Amino acid sequence: MEGLNSAIDGGGVNISGDNITYVVIAAAIALLALGVAAALVRAVLAAGQGTAKMQEIAAAVQEGASAYLARQFKTLGIFVVVAVVLLFVLPVPGDDIGVRIGRSVFFVVGALFSAFIGYIGMWLATRANVRVAAAAREKDGAPTAVRIAFRTGGVVGFFTVGLGLLGASVVVLIYKGDAPTVLEGFGFGAALLAMFMRVGGGIFTKAADVGADLVGKVEQGIPEDDPRNAATIADNVGDNVGDCAGMAADLFESYAVTLVASLILGRVAFGEEGLVFPLIVPAIGVVTAIIGVFITRLRASDKNGMTAINRAFFISALISAVLCSIAAFLYLPSSFDGFTGVSESIAAHDGDPRLIAVVAVLIGIVLAAAIQLLTGYFTAVGSRPVRDIGKTALTGPATVVLSGITVGLESAVYTALVISAGVFGAYLLGGGVTVISLFAVALAGTGLLTTVGVIVAMDTFGPISDNAQGIAEMSGDIDEAGARILTDLDAVGNTTKAITKGIAIATAVLAATALFGSYTDAVRTAATEAGQRITGEYAGVLDVANPKNLVGLIIGASVVFLFSGLAINAVTRAAGAIVFEVRRQFREIPGIMEGTGKPEYGKVVDICTKDSLRELATPGLLAVLAPVAVGFGLGVGPLGAYLAGAIATGTLMAVFLANSGGAWDNAKKMVEDGAFGGKGSAAHDATVIGDTVGDPFKDTAGPAINPLIKVMNLVSLIVAPAVVTLSVGADENVGVRVAIALVATAVIVGAVIVSRRRPISIAEDEEEPAKVPTQPVGV
Repeated sequence: MEGLNSAIDGGGVNISGDNITYVVIAAAIALLALGVAAALVRAVLAAGQGTAKMQEIAAAVQEGASAYLARQFKTLGIFVVVAVVLLFVLPVPGDDIGVRIGRSVFFVVGALFSAFIGYIGMWLATRANVRVAAAAREKDGAPTAVRIAFRTGGVVGFFTVGLGLLGASVVVLIYKGDAPTVLEGFGFGAALLAMFMRVGGGIFTKAADVGADLVGKVEQGIPEDDPRNAATIADNVGDNVGDCAGMAADLFESYAVTLVASLILGRVAFGEEGLVFPLIVPAIGVVTAIIGVFITRLRASDKNGMTAINRAFFISALISAVLCSIAAFLYLPSSFDGFTGVSESIAAHDGDPRLIAVVAVLIGIVLAAAIQLLTGYFTAVGSRPVRDIGKTALTGPATVVLSGITVGLESAVYTALVISAGVFGAYLLGGGVTVISLFAVALAGTGLLTTVGVIVAMDTFGPISDNAQGIAEMSGDIDEAGARILTDLDAVGNTTKAITKGIAIATAVLAATALFGSYTDAVRTAATEAGQRITGEYAGVLDVANPKNLVGLIIGASVVFLFSGLAINAVTRAAGAIVFEVRRQFREIPGIMEGTGKPEYGKVVDICTKDSLRELATPGLLAVLAPVAVGFGLGVGPLGAYLAGAIATGTLMAVFLANSGGAWDNAKKMVEDGAFGGKGSAAHDATVIGDTVGDPFKDTAGPAINPLIKVMNLVSLIVAPAVVTLSVGADENVGVRVAIALVATAVIVGAVIVSRRRPISIAEDEEEPAKVPTQPVGV
């Protein structure tokens, strides 16, 4: 890691007047993104809202989603306060009190930005859904419905790129050479809030969805969004707090953490320019996002909405590639000795930094496009893997589940290989200088995220379309042509959600690889400050000959499995409570099946809210405290191996869960569209079971692994100096280290035990499924 220690004092790199101008321009472009977002909000809200019944249902969804997020933010406030105190106590390079304060303050800023983006995503999506449903009722309503849904997602995308770029630019302007250390707090705040929102929202939405499907579709034989099902409002609320609020916050933290990684390494690899160029790239991404969102239009010749979305994505990606290449050759010097504030060894590098930067950014853009195509192949309606799953429904639910797992496992391998190729390709650009190689990997991440505005729009498109279909079906105020439009949009939305999850995990790998280099740097720096010679454990964090490192690797891989299991089990328990509540209402409220009795929707929303927030703590504690336990208990080498194990396993697990779930969902939609027997057939029942299994896979555990990886990386980066300080030199204190590790481990074990012993809320007289005769569909 030669060259990393040269800039460790934070003040070793300043920013000249010209470069300050570039940073100010980046901040101005960030403000432009926020302005475009505000304009799009007005445009979306100007659309018609449909019938009074549609508006009534939409209002109920809005109320439930707002109430859930308000309670969630109150719960998360405790974690934020504790994290701020710990960030202030933990040391920073040079032990500068101003930097400590800045890291703590911008932790709060990152958390608030993440929370705001999640909230605005939910707020607008719950108002756009009824407008999309209303648009589908009009003649030639498909283009209008696509435009409203995608531009609503565009609002969230512009807030994501605007606030992420604005936060990073402000930190660089204020702290200059110390900006990377302060940005650790900014990224950590964004990642921590995103993980909690992703897990909590995922538990809510899938508990409601699974409960609604098991009782409504399987037991009662009624449609997915039939108003006689008490869980339908909760299901629609869940789409917004999980897929809109949770995923929006998730993609924001991906954006923020990738920027953090690129700035940390850029300062050392490219000196002063390394603090500026990573801001220029996402500034270009703002411009291409604006173009991508506004050119997304459904043409008469388009097969479906996915065609229009793909066209906009690839056009914006191409524009990003051209503009980033131009920016690199205009801004960066032609040789490394033209940089200010780099070490002699880096200045002597004979490569062309302009070419390195351009190729790295292009690798990221190509990687995003490759993942889009690959994920689309494995999850899109009509693709061979999805057709094969639908065909297995003819032999029952067991084969549907097995074929979906097969698709998920296979797709995870190909996606992981594509991501690995991107990482290795970027790494080779360094020409043997590790810090330059790692900076190239980070730049690949920023390149991938030049399209993040369009990516977020794609993701939000999914739950809005799903909600629109639910509102239309519950109201009954839609004709067959309008229902067809919304069904098609919902199927496209399933694919776009799977694509964004694949891209999100790719950013996690790129950012984690770059942050791993920063972690190694933190270890070396802390060892140097403690007077320890850089040998042995500190010379190579991943010493494969050390059995302790193998233990750390296994623990890191195991945490991903445990985290996924906790999330899925939380959905299982919460969904069980929903099932019993919906059965109770069918049994005890007269006239529900005849349409003369009204279900108690609010009770199901309340159960989802309480259970999802109750289940939130255990996965969060595991993510934050497991690196602490490994680091202080085993040392920095095993902690580095822990991160490697978590990154590798997390990549495969996240893609497996997301793609298997997406494929099951769209296989169900194929059958509902008439394939293999259509609705009401045994094949339909089998695919409903597959979709139910896939729900917590694709919308709870899978996407939550993305912020999990980055939270663990940032926690490790932040605690590494303290681990080294207590391990070597005059301050060595094995007893304190072991005590900290034991306390962290005890908290994790206690939280897991409490979680596992938490029962499902079941009425004492509820032993068998409710025996309610199935009635013809219709109210």
